Amino acid sequence: MSIGADPSAALAALARRRADYESAGLDVADVDDDPIEQWKHWYGQAVEAGCVEPNAFVLGTVDDEGFPQTRYLLARGVDAEGFVFFTNYDSDKSRQLAARPRASMLFTWLQLHRQLRVVGLVERVSAAESDAYFASRPRSSQIGAWASPQSQPIVDRAVLELRVDELEAKFAGEPVPRPEHWGGWRLDPTMIELWQGRPSRLHDRIRYTRPARADPWAIARLAP
Repeated sequence: MSIGADPSAALAALARRRADYESAGLDVADVDDDPIEQWKHWYGQAVEAGCVEPNAFVLGTVDDEGFPQTRYLLARGVDAEGFVFFTNYDSDKSRQLAARPRASMLFTWLQLHRQLRVVGLVERVSAAESDAYFASRPRSSQIGAWASPQSQPIVDRAVLELRVDELEAKFAGEPVPRPEHWGGWRLDPTMIELWQGRPSRLHDRIRYTRPARADPWAIARLAP
């Protein structure tokens, strides 16, 4: 019987499942003084290694009841001002960011035994920046941004498909404008932590911290 048909065998081995990480070490002397540049370096290596969705990250927010909420998104811009991603401004995540403009990000590159954590303050990007990115998206994704009342209950998928048909007819033969309820967020980091898997769970951790963007980054090595 396959594991897919009977997951009990896989679950029975869950507590015993482990892999030793034989990665090269990471030291403070090895990393860039600027963690954004270090992220770019690691991202480039993840691309070269063929990591799946190397720009994917887990976004962490806090809801009205104080519960942490996480979900995967894709980073669409990284520079000295921070990390940029795009979404529906009426979604749960955007409402949580608007109410509590602090968030975390987690990039994971499993093939390289690496993860990179980011914590910081968030703000909306400019309308011009959102317009520019929206214009670069496939037309089907542009229509989708209009069609989906993100995070709201719907009866079934047919509701979305009907809405897509209506919008395709509405915008036939013309560019699809960016809806006001859709745009970007930028996370300005105050902490970035590098994690490199090592044998015997004695992993390497290097943390960058700064109170504000104008401050220099402080770098420290942490125990695993």
